[in-house]
Amino acid sequence: MTESERQTMKRFEAKVRSLLADYVALKKENSELYDELDKKEKELRNLQSQATRYKEDYDNLKLAKMIEISDTDFKGAKQRITNLVREVNNCINLLNAQ
Repeated sequence: MTESERQTMKRFEAKVRSLLADYVALKKENSELYDELDKKEKELRNLQSQATRYKEDYDNLKLAKMIEISDTDFKGAKQRITNLVREVNNCINLLNAQ
């Protein structure tokens, strides 16, 4: 093997080692990115669940405010409760009809 061929072989080996090192680094980075993606997806699911709970709490507060009874608004509150009961009965009737 001539000196020129040895030099070419050394350059080739160096490039192969460099490519392998790059491959290992990219594989590690890819793994880290997948781990981060999994964490973000879990965080997103948690936030969506929390948003759903907050919406339910808000709806419950709206309902509580709607049926809140005060001394001055007793008749109005009674009427609202009657209307709510009527709506619930209508819903039950519709469900039973199906």
